[in-house]
Amino acid sequence: MRVDLDERALLCDLMLEYGPDAPTLCEGWAVRDLAGHLVLRERRPDAAPGVLVPALRGRVDRVQNEYAARWPEVVNLVRTGPPRWMPTSLPAVGKVANTAEFFVHHEDVRRAQQGWRPRPADAARDRALWGAVGRMAWLPLRKAPCGVRMHAEGYGEIVARKGTPSVRINGAPGELLLFALGRDQYQLEFEGDPDLVRALTSSDRKL
Repeated sequence: MRVDLDERALLCDLMLEYGPDAPTLCEGWAVRDLAGHLVLRERRPDAAPGVLVPALRGRVDRVQNEYAARWPEVVNLVRTGPPRWMPTSLPAVGKVANTAEFFVHHEDVRRAQQGWRPRPADAARDRALWGAVGRMAWLPLRKAPCGVRMHAEGYGEIVARKGTPSVRINGAPGELLLFALGRDQYQLEFEGDPDLVRALTSSDRKL
């Protein structure tokens, strides 16, 4: 099972179902903008650095908007994935680079709609997402106002940020990943001083 491929396909189906102007959890982005971002990420290495480098942001916005305007072709480009000359076309690289990316953006579309519910547990997906939590959570949580421990029943616990006092967060791997990556729609339990929990949940967790 390739979780990244499953999430890619499900996201594309959902984008077409909801349409280009549906909201997402990504601030300022409708579905068409999210699709443009995903295509730029996989097909335009000349523009992709602008995602992280503010001085290049104008170029990345122009390219992303060009793709976003090509609805529904832009969704088909997301569905077909990167060209063969991109490293992420290799299965081993794609799994690492895309599992969290497509799960989180799939949920960005799902959870922007009223009445969303977490999806049922899936062992293969949850294992892959727990691995992503272990690899990625420390980075957006590096400036957290306290220590952060993340616990998923059946998978264990990781220290996302060392420090005392700390807050322990309990939940499914996907919910923990969404929290770590700055989303505010999640189902988790927090253990610790209430003031620390409030500070943690209101902190900036964007990469």
